[in-house]
Amino acid sequence: MRKLFQFIFRIRAFLVFVLFEVLSLYLLYRSNTYHNAAFYQSSNYYVGKVLEFQSEVTEYFQLREQNQSLAAENALLRAQLTQKQELALNDSIGVVKDSTFAAADSVAAALYTFRPARVINNSVRRLNNYLTLNIGSEAGVQAGMGVLTSRGVVGRVKAVSKHYATVTSLLHSQTLISVKLKRNQSFGSIKWDTGNPELATLHYIPLSEKVFKGDTVVTSGFNAIYPQGIMIGRVVSVQKELDKSFYTIRVRLAVDFEKLSYVYVVQNKGQAELDTLQIQSGIKAEDE
Repeated sequence: MRKLFQFIFRIRAFLVFVLFEVLSLYLLYRSNTYHNAAFYQSSNYYVGKVLEFQSEVTEYFQLREQNQSLAAENALLRAQLTQKQELALNDSIGVVKDSTFAAADSVAAALYTFRPARVINNSVRRLNNYLTLNIGSEAGVQAGMGVLTSRGVVGRVKAVSKHYATVTSLLHSQTLISVKLKRNQSFGSIKWDTGNPELATLHYIPLSEKVFKGDTVVTSGFNAIYPQGIMIGRVVSVQKELDKSFYTIRVRLAVDFEKLSYVYVVQNKGQAELDTLQIQSGIKAEDE
């Protein structure tokens, strides 16, 4: 304590100078309108900058909660969009528009629900790639459900624990998804057999169909895991093989699997009934 007083005593002249400077500035700004206005303008600017920085720091630490909120909201909007697309498709193929059929369409479209999830593990360079999600059976996730992003198809749930789920990625040697060309409704199957996480192969499109570079490939809806019309990718090359009756078509995938962060687990509430009926009938759905 004595050293502190000794230090203050040694710089007493400087402290007195500072005190008088502050007092003189106070009297100047207090008695002069122009300087008073300039002072408050400057002080407001710097205070605003400090508050803005404080707000940015607070928002940064709240990003996780905001992302979760936005993902939940997007899941709800995607369910509503799917419903509208289903109704529009039914209208385009001539469904009778009376109240009975409209109600049936609404119920059918509402069968699809979406749950947001965060990707906590992902592989893209293996022969068989998987993802891990941060939701499980406690959130209603079950094996066999589809997984999407806002850009397109990601894969299918393979196994579920209470709080986590593993997903068979579209980048898997055994994944096979029923798809169609959006332009002419030609049906085929998409399979990842290129070794490139950006490209897959579209199989079983007959040579009698016209396929062009840039054609859009979407889900067919046949397996009921994914709603129809979900983006898969775009055609980048079309080749004819002399000894084959089908094209060899390369598709650039819409989903960037190396940058997956948030996804949606899609549930078709009628899936169990459909699977039971197909098993009883000896029908095997074409899926992954």
